[in-house]
Amino acid sequence: MSMDENNRTDRPAGTAGSPTTTAAFAAEATRYPVAPGYRVNVRSGPSTQYPIVRTLPLNATVSISCQKYGEWISGPYGTTKIWDSIAPGEYVSDAYVRTGSDGFVAPRCA
Repeated sequence: MSMDENNRTDRPAGTAGSPTTTAAFAAEATRYPVAPGYRVNVRSGPSTQYPIVRTLPLNATVSISCQKYGEWISGPYGTTKIWDSIAPGEYVSDAYVRTGSDGFVAPRCA
């Protein structure tokens, strides 16, 4: 969860809230790198008790739609109980995703 300054997107002043720029900004969702050298299991829920639905390839990047608490996991970016939802029904432990934060970087999942 180290800082990655290259993932930050800034909008020009005076464009916030306009439908065109809001849609364009949403289309450019932040992508976060998965820890180098790891093929991370994607699970159907926020725990290793959930089935693996797929495995991310080496050097993958992910968009995080929301985050929630789940099982504690230790990985290259620390120990955390935050899990990242990368698609409907697909979760990866935040311990394997370089978000630049030890906390939430996306809205909490419902």
